[in-house]
Amino acid sequence: MHLWDPPFCGDLDIRIARDGTWFYLGTPIGRPELVRLFASILKREGDAYFLVTPVEKVAIRVDDAPFVAVDFEPTGQGREQLLTFETNLGELVQAGPEHPLRFIRDPDSGEPSPYVMVRAGLEALIDRKSFYRLVELGVHEEHEGERWFGLWTDGAFFPIIPSAELEAAG
Repeated sequence: MHLWDPPFCGDLDIRIARDGTWFYLGTPIGRPELVRLFASILKREGDAYFLVTPVEKVAIRVDDAPFVAVDFEPTGQGREQLLTFETNLGELVQAGPEHPLRFIRDPDSGEPSPYVMVRAGLEALIDRKSFYRLVELGVHEEHEGERWFGLWTDGAFFPIIPSAELEAAG
């Protein structure tokens, strides 16, 4: 599906809110099966999102990320740890090199927005309760010549915040 490149047919009044709710013409889409169907044909190109079929492509709006990671299950420990996330649509994603974690900090407040790659450029915003649980699993490691607080999963380390900043704040 991510290789399909049909002609662009215009915009469709579908919006995915930051909390993962899908809206059509301003009204929440109440059928989970329909949302899952739309999500299965969702594609990202640059900063734009499209619903794509073999014959047409329509643009939709996404407030932040198209999915929300609503839970996760850790297995193992340390460098052997695996973090498997579940999205609001029931997809399971094992974070690691193929599905990296990413942490963006608000420049004003310093608040983090954590994400996990679901597929082909489509991310899930990790919900607050899951992020707090992730922080409990965090460790300090050397990363690119600096000490960072972050997470191990599937043999890869994902930095969250420089250890010095974390220690200065705490």
